[in-house]
Amino acid sequence: MANVGLQFQASAGDADPQSRPLLLLGQLHHLHRVPWSHVRGKLQPRVTEEMVCERSDAFASACALARAFPLFTHRSGASHRSEKKTVTCLTNATEGVRLAARIVDTPCNEMNTDTFLEEIKKVGKDLGITPTIIRDEELKTRGFGGIYGVGKAALHPPALAVLSHTPEGATQTIAWVGKGIVYDTGGLSIKGKTTMPGMKRDCGGAAAVLGAFRAAIKQGFKDNLHAVFCLAENSVGPNATRPDDIHLLYSGKTVEINNTDAEGRLVLADGVSYACKDLGADIILDMATLTGAQGIATGKYHAAVLTNSAEWEAACVKAGRRCGDLVHPLVYCPELHFSEFTSAVADMKNSVADRDNSPSSCAGLFIASHIGFDWPGVWVHLDIAAPVHAGERATGFGVALLLALFGRASEDPLLNLVSPLGCEVDAQEGDVERDSKRRRLV
Repeated sequence: MANVGLQFQASAGDADPQSRPLLLLGQLHHLHRVPWSHVRGKLQPRVTEEMVCERSDAFASACALARAFPLFTHRSGASHRSEKKTVTCLTNATEGVRLAARIVDTPCNEMNTDTFLEEIKKVGKDLGITPTIIRDEELKTRGFGGIYGVGKAALHPPALAVLSHTPEGATQTIAWVGKGIVYDTGGLSIKGKTTMPGMKRDCGGAAAVLGAFRAAIKQGFKDNLHAVFCLAENSVGPNATRPDDIHLLYSGKTVEINNTDAEGRLVLADGVSYACKDLGADIILDMATLTGAQGIATGKYHAAVLTNSAEWEAACVKAGRRCGDLVHPLVYCPELHFSEFTSAVADMKNSVADRDNSPSSCAGLFIASHIGFDWPGVWVHLDIAAPVHAGERATGFGVALLLALFGRASEDPLLNLVSPLGCEVDAQEGDVERDSKRRRLV
């Protein structure tokens, strides 16, 4: 599968040689409606029926294909295959899905924080963007106590990295913040022998943000877009954070550590705070393999969404249905749930007192508290812990969801089609000039 290349073509008409393989995938009732002119060169004279795929389903179908052909492999026989197969697909989106899946599949002895930074630099070079990187002791000096505290015991130091796209005419600023824990031992609150395997996947949020950012910019993103990567290895060593330690995070809030295995929320707290304070974001979305409880709350196939906006909650659900990255809401109720983090000696603890009280919701609220529950912007938290993989392979989950959710900020007509958000179509006559100058996703 690592040798399979993905390409998108509008049709496979008469000019496409019959000797080149063509794979048609889709639901039967869609395949029956494919225009004959698009496939006749491949099929006649053996097949004469018309078949098709509806345009509104093309994006989800393409991303599903990408998930079926992952890139990463270390099987000894894989490199011996001389023939490369080609699957027709939507190039930028599928490359983003496969990039994310490859990063998540790669073990930490290869995909450490140094290597992840190289992946970010490669994408930046491809897009003509130089990343901002804050690393190691500079994190501590500049007040990123969450990222530094989680990653300071590892051989490869932690980092905050940012890719920024700032086109002319942008009317709003969006930040995607990804959890990039390249491996999670649990720290001194160490995981057991059955729960630690698979923790190479704990960078799934950051991987999805990277794949989606690359695709979004290549497809003409019209607003300011920042991809923020919170990178660390939650390791065990003499310099590891201890339960009872207190860290000062970038928000200015202090956190008493009562569970070093609740580390993702610490790095993301620094990330969203940076997006708010330094990047001036109007919309902050964080994506993370945050809690094992997510798979219990919303299942293996639906990511969990927690947000301060009912409109964006509904939009995430719709976007998920349209792109194949399914989403279901969590309870958003900080006035009842945030008390789980009460500390006698700091502003908050990092793990809940009662693990039976909606722990996935609470974990998201911890992140939100570092931009403030009264923050006037839109905050969206996506917990993708379960759907980031299917069995032992990564799915690239999250790339398609971000592209679909923010499709209205793209020049791509297909992404505009699948996006549930956009300008109001019933604008009053006096609002026409204003709306032409200020495009809002909501």
